[in-house]
Amino acid sequence: MKKKLPCLFTAVFFLGFAAVFLYFFLNSDARRFRQATENFFTSSLAGDSLSLHYTLADPSPWLEGPSPATLPVYSRSGRQAGAAVMENLLTALWEIDPEKLNEQDAYTLSLLTVWLENELVGAQCEYFEEPLSPTSGMHLELPVLLAEYAFRSREDLEDYLEILESIPDYLDGLGEYEKEKAAAGLFMTEEDAAEVVQQCDAILDEALLEGGTHFLQTTFAERLDRLIELGEVDAGDREKYVSENDRLLKTVAAPAYEALGDTIFLLSGSGLYEGGLGRISGGIIYYTYLLKRNTGSSRTPEEITRLLSEQLQADVQKLQELSGRYRQLTGHTPDSASTLFPFPIEDAQEILTDLQQRMQDDFSPLSALTDTPVSCTVRTVSESLQSYTSPAFYLTPPLDALSENVIYINPASTRTGLELYTTLAHEGYPGHLYQTVYSRLYENSITDNPVRGVLSFSGFVEGWAYYVENLSYGYAAEVLLENDGSEADQVLVQLLCLERNLQINLYCLLDLSIHYYGADQEDVFRSLAAFGISDTATADAIYDYIRREPTTYLKYYLSYLEILSLKEEAQELWKDQYSDLRFHTFLLQTGPSDFTNLENRLRAQRPGTQSLDVQRLEAQPEQG
Repeated sequence: MKKKLPCLFTAVFFLGFAAVFLYFFLNSDARRFRQATENFFTSSLAGDSLSLHYTLADPSPWLEGPSPATLPVYSRSGRQAGAAVMENLLTALWEIDPEKLNEQDAYTLSLLTVWLENELVGAQCEYFEEPLSPTSGMHLELPVLLAEYAFRSREDLEDYLEILESIPDYLDGLGEYEKEKAAAGLFMTEEDAAEVVQQCDAILDEALLEGGTHFLQTTFAERLDRLIELGEVDAGDREKYVSENDRLLKTVAAPAYEALGDTIFLLSGSGLYEGGLGRISGGIIYYTYLLKRNTGSSRTPEEITRLLSEQLQADVQKLQELSGRYRQLTGHTPDSASTLFPFPIEDAQEILTDLQQRMQDDFSPLSALTDTPVSCTVRTVSESLQSYTSPAFYLTPPLDALSENVIYINPASTRTGLELYTTLAHEGYPGHLYQTVYSRLYENSITDNPVRGVLSFSGFVEGWAYYVENLSYGYAAEVLLENDGSEADQVLVQLLCLERNLQINLYCLLDLSIHYYGADQEDVFRSLAAFGISDTATADAIYDYIRREPTTYLKYYLSYLEILSLKEEAQELWKDQYSDLRFHTFLLQTGPSDFTNLENRLRAQRPGTQSLDVQRLEAQPEQG
């Protein structure tokens, strides 16, 4: 808990008291903003040891962690209390004059107000959220978060074991929520329920646990050994901790997963709806909430549909032009060559090094903000989770410990070569890792208010990663050129990038069709067939994913288009003073935001100014 100042009034003479009173009177808005945001930050993390550990390496300046360490347990009353906290905070923020705040706090006030207003809309849509999605549910994410739970001290180790002890209550809470969803007629489909049951049975595989080879056993031993090397734990205690971890996994966590699977099995068939949100009473309200929350765009669904359709038409025409050029160069269609496309760099660490070198001209170095080296470990998703996790993901480090970063690659769905190259650009440099570390280092350098660390602007984050992923195809073309690549290879890289954009754009349009316009499965199959996707299994998989994960593709692609729109506006505003470096630095220093606030911030930039970090880059060009 952050220490509070003692009462000022008991030891102050009259003149001193008058000065203090005048200071606080003139700065009352700033004080109230600071207090309100600090309270919101701490309340967001209270009672959730896992989120606290991933948000702050050292929480002591702000709050004390729960004792014993625990996972949050769902209850309807708790959900309603959380909404009440947000409503009270919003009311307090409405009374604060932004002109009486410094520039950074005024911007945070605008961000937080918009965020809270939308979250309160979502709070009214009870039971639409699906925390046990077969593609991204918490039952799948929890084991990965546990495997990457950093042991920085003996206390972390002991907190981790306490968290394992709390898994039954956590999963029981999820089960209770699913029961309430079922009572409201909003339970998942039978197909989804069957997959969740299967996953609950497979995640803590009994044979792996008995053999001591489950990733929650092996990663625990690795983290424990590092603590022993650091002198935080006695070597003689190693077997005690290993045995306790094994006991908790086998007798506490595994039965809890089995019980959750049983709950879902018994509820299967109780849902009243099939298909997307557009076919559910109240679903469109929830969908428009998700659109704003997950993309950060304030466009209406109709406006988004027009934007996507126009972009699709333009890209189809460009694809035809590039395909024609490729045929001129090679004498055959690009389809026959793309499956055999070779790429010179295959090692993940070599790819990250190459990306850091190629991004130097257009992205400010991390060394402009820190002298501490920023590392990245690339790991492989455990075989037992490969069927249930994304092709790749980046684990966001704590706000106060940004130097060590981890990227997971799922070999079941990510190929080596060009695909791995562009994936690591998305997850690493200049993608998630770079953006997260840079934006947080910059934020930490200008304010000690951590509230933005608990706000989610996934549209900005994923839009940035998709934007730089597109840029990385250009880097890949440079790699090929330096390794005796032909002009046809350059064209093929452009084609592959364009094909991916067309595919994701199509999925975004299908998302809107399913969840806003009410399209059914047959409608989707006809749309896919028009784009040459007629295989039944493939069409089923596409439909099921979009049905289960509304706005996910839009989070990437619509947000990417919003960034391109901002880029065009920056070019118009800054004219000959525009550079990609300046635009990227503006985005990074502004940090994760909704796009309306970003646009307002962009228009407020004074002509002719450059950021401090742009100036540093010009004097110090080495990439950190």
